[in-house]
Amino acid sequence: MALDELRKKIDKIDDTLLALYNERMDLVHQVGELKNTTGAPIYRPEREQAILNRLKAQNNGKLTNGAIDALFLEMFAVARNLELPEAVAFLGPEASFTHQAAESKFGALSTYLPISSIPGVFREVSKGTAKFGVIPIENSSNGIVTDTINCLDAYDLKIIAEVVIDVHLCFATLNEDIKNIKKIYSKDIAFGQCRKFLQDLGLDEIEHVPVESTAKAAKLAAADETTAALCPSVAAKMYTLPILFENIEDDTNNRTRFFVVSNFENQPSGEDKTSILVKLANKPGALVDFLNDFEKAKVNLTKIKSHIVEGKSVFFLEFNGHKDDKDIAEILKKHEDEIKVLGSYVKERDDI
Repeated sequence: MALDELRKKIDKIDDTLLALYNERMDLVHQVGELKNTTGAPIYRPEREQAILNRLKAQNNGKLTNGAIDALFLEMFAVARNLELPEAVAFLGPEASFTHQAAESKFGALSTYLPISSIPGVFREVSKGTAKFGVIPIENSSNGIVTDTINCLDAYDLKIIAEVVIDVHLCFATLNEDIKNIKKIYSKDIAFGQCRKFLQDLGLDEIEHVPVESTAKAAKLAAADETTAALCPSVAAKMYTLPILFENIEDDTNNRTRFFVVSNFENQPSGEDKTSILVKLANKPGALVDFLNDFEKAKVNLTKIKSHIVEGKSVFFLEFNGHKDDKDIAEILKKHEDEIKVLGSYVKERDDI
């Protein structure tokens, strides 16, 4: 088939796609009007995941699962913003990993509010300045984020989704010769994540300057050719900072997990995970007795972490299933004075 003929066929398909997109948006608008009369949330992660699972199951073309996610998640975001534009607060600044996690869920067209602290994200969502908040909960190398646990305990917001992204860092600088670099900027934990790279290139002996974020590190390095940054590639590109080395982290499987919080709860999807905080009586065997109820009900616990909140020991637990599932609901009811249910949401993966 000739090139011009192929292009005409592609143009025709594009015309059809445009008409179908508009038809879909009209139907979404009708759904939105019905939801407005009931007060139901526009964003339904479990519904979106069900659509993605159905499409992937019937896919027999060249699109990969990742491509299906990218195409349809962006379309979902466009639909939400046409119906009811709602702000998304995230632990800033722009081009941070949290920003990337937020965009992966809410698309490029959403209104984003970079917030300087995790408590600040929770405050702004609680006040209604933003409908959603995106914060880190754990990193595969550095563990649980204590500020997030403290805020989940202090605020009444619910976890409505999780996001897991691969964390890749680059070495970016205006200088073409690393021997001329006198200072490196980055977030404190990023230096630890790139320790072997820095040692191998003899960059562990020059000044390391911790800053609030890897994105800020890129901004600072872009202003001084004698400096460099350990930062995400998206941050380097944002500040037109040349990248000398990519994927410099010691652990090539380095991942960070994020929570999306809001003021509503999800319905069961069939592929859920639930997070809770548990404050048990200070007596021998209290934790074992509590965990035995999950074993008897054959509920798979995927995470148990101990934390100190306001001087008291608190356990952060996660398990497969929705809080309204019969066996789980019975356990939660039995221990209602000891448990705070943080949210049930579509499971992205068991752990990182």
